[in-house]
Amino acid sequence: MKAIAVYQSKKTTDSNCFAEVDIDQPKPSARDLLVKVKAISVNPVDYKVRTSLLEQQSTPRILGWDAAGIVQELGSEVSLFKPGDEVYYAGSITRPGCNSEFHLVDERIVSQKPANLSFESAAALPLTAITAWEALFERLGIEPRKTSSNQASKILVIGGAGGVGSIAIQLAKQVAGLQVIATASRQESIDWCMKMKADYCINHHNKFTTELEKIGISQVDYILCLNNTDGHWQNMADAIKPQGKICSIVETDHPLDMNLIKNKSVTFVWELMFTKSIYETKDMQSQHELLNKVAQLIEQGVLQSTMTENFGSLNITNLAKAHARLESGEMIGKLVLSGINS
Repeated sequence: MKAIAVYQSKKTTDSNCFAEVDIDQPKPSARDLLVKVKAISVNPVDYKVRTSLLEQQSTPRILGWDAAGIVQELGSEVSLFKPGDEVYYAGSITRPGCNSEFHLVDERIVSQKPANLSFESAAALPLTAITAWEALFERLGIEPRKTSSNQASKILVIGGAGGVGSIAIQLAKQVAGLQVIATASRQESIDWCMKMKADYCINHHNKFTTELEKIGISQVDYILCLNNTDGHWQNMADAIKPQGKICSIVETDHPLDMNLIKNKSVTFVWELMFTKSIYETKDMQSQHELLNKVAQLIEQGVLQSTMTENFGSLNITNLAKAHARLESGEMIGKLVLSGINS
């Protein structure tokens, strides 16, 4: 089968950034599904892994952790799917990625694709939806329904126009009923956040408390940090309420000064959506279940796909352009590509 691979980190302007390779089609075993990949989405983790490959790889490294496609074959222990099912999922970072014609994935992290979405629109969702859902409803402990407590609470989403922010705003507002304040600085980013149903937007280049005061808010109950944890740490410590909760998905370059949130007894938690698949945790199948819920919410019109750009079919040229687009730091929503042309 065809796949798009990396052998060593190169700039996206280099014609050898990616290589098309022919490899054996994998065989599913145990709880694996073999999926015919119809569309993929590109995330920051893709270029971060690519740029980390400083040494020449002896075997092709296939990236990609967002896919939608059709189940072709089943492993011997599969119970959740059948051949022909249309699915979407984010895969595991410890296994070969989905930038290929066919892909193996554990059924416990796969869901039926939203019936009303194209493969491309569906592929935009899994990784970011899992990240946002786990961050909000598992790490921060917010109820995934419109309770009176939620409706009286405020969440600040730092980096609201990105892939995770785009779906996190929708989940926090449409599912949980929170008052949502997103951060954005460019007008197109602000417009996108408001389209995703944010109540307000503030500028993350300014002091958070000053920006919040402009909209009549002193402090927030929750913060979801999706950009520059180091750079926003003091701002987060100032803006969070006593006994509030902060969740970040962005690794730090330096140790955080946890003393800044000590007096307020603030909770700080990390979210990595790959944790469950890396360690095959007991609740790994919760990702199958939450993606099913997201699909239902999409079909009901409560949530919408965050796809904003389609770069065409998956090939070395288009994938390099996609990585360059994400590396620019100006991506709004999600970027997708259709599957490899056989």
